[in-house]
Amino acid sequence: MPLSDEDIREILRIIDESELDELRIETPDFKLHVRRGGAPLEPAVDPEEAAPRAAPPAAEPATSSSAAERAPAGPAAEPAPAAPAPAGASADGGLSIDAPMLGTFYRAEAPGAKPFVDVGSPVQPDTVVCLIEVMKMMNSVRAGVSGRVVEVCAENAELVEFGAPLFRVEPEP
Repeated sequence: MPLSDEDIREILRIIDESELDELRIETPDFKLHVRRGGAPLEPAVDPEEAAPRAAPPAAEPATSSSAAERAPAGPAAEPAPAAPAPAGASADGGLSIDAPMLGTFYRAEAPGAKPFVDVGSPVQPDTVVCLIEVMKMMNSVRAGVSGRVVEVCAENAELVEFGAPLFRVEPEP
């Protein structure tokens, strides 16, 4: 049975709230290895091999509750820079600003704050249009195009998939 995004989020929340430094879950169809911040990598030993082996670090997602607890919340938090969102062409000649990653979409830097852009707002390639939160890290999303926002396609505080349209933009003439 495949795990949903919500299942994985719940697993990571439980790990984040626990005292565990490392967790490994393996099923025939799924493998998850999570290591908290500075926990040293312990080599796994294959019983048929005498030499220890370690999984490549790039293949293992890591969480760090201590870093998340130390980071200030709200407007004082500095969002991590992100590459410009990929822009796709619409059938009507407009452009779309698409989600560069899976995560939670936020139109403003804090609850109650003014959105980065609204319908009618002009944007340039380096204009920050929203934030996407991934594992408690805020990633700013830049427009990547020049024009005027004509539609907000995603709901605030909702999960967006990689490549999902976030905004539609009418290009500059």
